[in-house]
Amino acid sequence: MNFRRGQKSEDVEVNLIPLIDVLLVIIIFLMLTTTYSKFSGLEINLPSSDAAPAQTTPNEIDVVITAGGEVLINRSPVAAGIPAITEALKRARPQADKDPVVIINADAKTPMQATIDVMQAAQQADMPQITFATQSGGNKD
Repeated sequence: MNFRRGQKSEDVEVNLIPLIDVLLVIIIFLMLTTTYSKFSGLEINLPSSDAAPAQTTPNEIDVVITAGGEVLINRSPVAAGIPAITEALKRARPQADKDPVVIINADAKTPMQATIDVMQAAQQADMPQITFATQSGGNKD
């Protein structure tokens, strides 16, 4: 029913400007109140060295630990376990007067327990001088 004769009805419009303003205020509010979670963890970088490589001396024992935890002493595979590694280190000991240096070349993904086992085996074999091989020129990811 049209009670108003002669007047045209206006088309209903939705004004979007106030709606956009309210949405922008809500977005700004959410951005300011959101807490950005930081993941706490221990970031470990591989050691690196820019020094010139030292000359190899016959008084060194090279120990390689692979990513799977396998141990090689002077490129010879050794059975797992501290007693086996200790015996292999004693056999690999050069006949020099001073204590040999045990150089541990561990892969980046080597289990920590394998490295600790080699260090304990070196201590039991009376080889207190232990060093770790590093990459030259920085980290290579």
